[in-house]
Order: sequence, then C-alpha cells, then structure tokens
Amino acid sequence: MKKRMAIITSYFAGETYGMLGPQMAATIIQGHTAFECIVIAVTRDDDKLAIKKALADYFHNQRPIIGFSTLSGREDLFSLARELKEEGATTILAGPQADRDFVGEVEWERYPYRFHGLADCFSFAVHGPAEQAMGVFDLLEKKEWRNAYGLLFADNLNRVIQAEEKAWDETYLHSVRWDNLYRVGENGLQRLNISTGQVLQQIGCPYAGHENRVAIDYPVSINDWEGRRVEISLRGCSFCDVASDKGFYGELDMETVLDQIRCLPGDEDGRKIAFELINENPLHGLPRLLERVNNDDLLLSRINLILRADWLIGGEERLRDALKSAQEMGISILASSVGFEAFDDRLLRNFHKGLTVDTNIRAIQLMRRLKESFPDVWHYSREEGAIHGFIHPTPWDTHETYVNTQKNISIYGLSRDILPPHSTPLIIHHASALGDWIREVEKRENFHFKRYGSIIGWWDNPLEFYS
Repeated sequence: MKKRMAIITSYFAGETYGMLGPQMAATIIQGHTAFECIVIAVTRDDDKLAIKKALADYFHNQRPIIGFSTLSGREDLFSLARELKEEGATTILAGPQADRDFVGEVEWERYPYRFHGLADCFSFAVHGPAEQAMGVFDLLEKKEWRNAYGLLFADNLNRVIQAEEKAWDETYLHSVRWDNLYRVGENGLQRLNISTGQVLQQIGCPYAGHENRVAIDYPVSINDWEGRRVEISLRGCSFCDVASDKGFYGELDMETVLDQIRCLPGDEDGRKIAFELINENPLHGLPRLLERVNNDDLLLSRINLILRADWLIGGEERLRDALKSAQEMGISILASSVGFEAFDDRLLRNFHKGLTVDTNIRAIQLMRRLKESFPDVWHYSREEGAIHGFIHPTPWDTHETYVNTQKNISIYGLSRDILPPHSTPLIIHHASALGDWIREVEKRENFHFKRYGSIIGWWDNPLEFYS
C-alpha cells in the first residue's frame, strides 16, 4: 500500500466550498512525494470518535501522518491534534501563522496567562510555501528532516528551533486537485463534491505591502479611556492576522492562473464551477483575464471577487469593461465580499482600514448603479450570495458609534441588500497587530484578558492583577 497522509482543516457544516490552501498542499504532496494525501474537512459538530475511526480506517496499519491547516483558532482541533500525537501519530501544524501559533504568544514565559503555543500538540510545524513539506517527507525517517525549509520543532529542552523558509515558487502553484476533499460521514470518509472553488492570483494583500505606525484607541470598557491610545506597528488592517503573516508577495503569472482555472471541475452545463478569485485588488487585471479565458475557450460560470471599497471605486472603468466582456461570454460576476467592516469613522480608523464611511457608501451606490446597467451579469447583494464585511461588536463600541452606524444603515437602506444576516465579532488573534495593542493595554493597566487558545478574549471582564 502506498504511504498515506491526511490534512485536517476547519469547515462549516452544510457547505460545499473548496479549501484551496489545504487542497493545493495535498496536491503538491501527492505529486512530488511518495505519499498519497487527502484533505478532511472537520466542523465543530463532528464527533471526535468518528473522526478517529475514519482516520484509523484510512491509515490501516500505517503510522498516521496528519497535517492540520487553516484551523480558525479552534481549540477542539488543537485538542484533537494533541490526542492523536499522544496516540502515536505524527501531527504537523501548517497554514497561516503556523510559526507563531507553534511558538506561542509573545513573552508567554514571562506572562503565563498568555497563549503557550502548540508545541505540545504537534510533532512539528511547517510555515511558508507547501512545497517545503517535500523536504520533510523525503527525510522523515532520518535526523536530517530537522533541516528542512520552514520547519519548527521543540528540542529536548523544549526550545523551539526554526529553520529558514523558502521563497514562493510558482512552479508548484499551477495545479490543484479538487477531488481530494472529504467529510466524515456515518460510514467513514465521504468525498465532498464542491460547488465553489478558488483560484489564487495574488499572494497577500497590497494594503499590507508596507509597515505603518498607527495609534489605536483604548477599549471603552476601561475607565478613563477617552483620549488614550496605543501606538503599534502593523501591515494592512489591524485585525488581519493573514496580512501580518504574509504581507504582500505579489501577483502570479497569468499562465499560472489559467492553469488553475483549467483544474476546476465542470458543472452540469460543462462550464467551470464558480470560483473565488483570490486577489484583493482584482479589477485592474480582470478585463485581461477574461480576454485570455475567451481566447483559450475556457467556459466559466461565475467569478467571485473580494474587494476593498476604495479599490472598487477606483476600478470602476475596468469593472465596467469586464462586465461588458462577461455579458458577451455568459459569465456572472459576484462581488462576494466587500470589506466595509463598519459604518462609523472611529471604528474604521481603529481597524486601520484606510478609508472612511463616505468611501463605503460611495462603493455601495456604485454597486447598485452597476446592477441597473448589468442586471443579469453583476451581482452584489446578500440575496445573491454576497457576505460583506461587518464587524460587531468591537472594543470601541459607544453610544456615539451605535448612533452613527444605525443612522447610516437607515439613510442608505443597508439592511435591504448589504448587511449580512449576522455581524462578525472582532476576533483578535494573538499574532495580529491588535494582539500587540491589547498586550500593551494589559501592561499599562496591570490586568489581563482571558485567552481562548490563540484568540484573546477582549470581550471578557479583565482578570486578576499581576506583578
């Protein structure tokens, strides 16, 4: 039997979207090592015993080698990894912030309440491009595996040793298998047929391309908060741990992108399934992409775009050109997620969005006008499948921010087509810029907030004092 590996990733129950990062990693591993590799999507409701049984059936008498990627801070998956490791499996942490999560929160040895890291849950971690795993697997039975690129492991003294990472190499980004994603069902592993994939066109975010020094307001839960701020260095939005992890690498070559599109499954009409174009600023190159798709006779169904409000406004002319081409080609364009995040300027400043409420409103008005011009091609509303960014609650919520937000929701009719069914609470990952912010607040005020694994519980009442 061929050697086997599995990658476990966080998932939402009832969904049928693909997982580009883990599935591309599995594609690279299977194509360039001696290991067969699948991805297992695990929801919060999945039974742990059923997961373990499915893994036992998959590995048979082989020692399990199990990667964990894109875990969304889920403590249940951290616990599962620890149990599997204790039961003899090789467990590997990968994906965004794998290095910081493995090592733990800054100065946790000095402040024991901070997140201690995941070195006890995983045999080792790999941070950076997925092809680095090739060096690990080629030397897995030898001591030399500890010299592999991007590797982190704890030595005999529990010191974390970290190797240099490789740079991104487009050679490994042309191909993605979309038939390697599984769920745990009543009868074990069952292949998940996806309806929406992803195509990687840009690594990181241009807004995270430069480091900035900014001042973030104190949490309003602290007495005498008004006028008090903490200066931090950051890349991109203050809450974004992916921006702080990747920064901005740049765009991939057009041929790499087209090859990924060719890998997508087809729908009932023979067109490629809908896919999210992973590019935070896609409008500049969208007309050219559609031109190449048309010249190469690739039949697409729908392209989902992730956009910033200011870049949407600045790219209006290019977007209109793209919509005209899409109309001729029978392709739908969905603004699946515009990062509005808030409709109060103070909140936007603390998010370091680099835009204002006025910018958000102008972007919404533009989307509505485009719907009038291209009703069958352009989609942007909640009813059409869009989930736009709206973060609430936050540490800076006041009566004033509430009034401003409700006023704008009412004046511009945002409940009609823009607001998601539920807002997203602000999540502070320990390695995000807001992690630095809240740690400084804790030091100044001589208290701390509870940690939920890799997440800092800013919403809780501050806990015991420390010396």
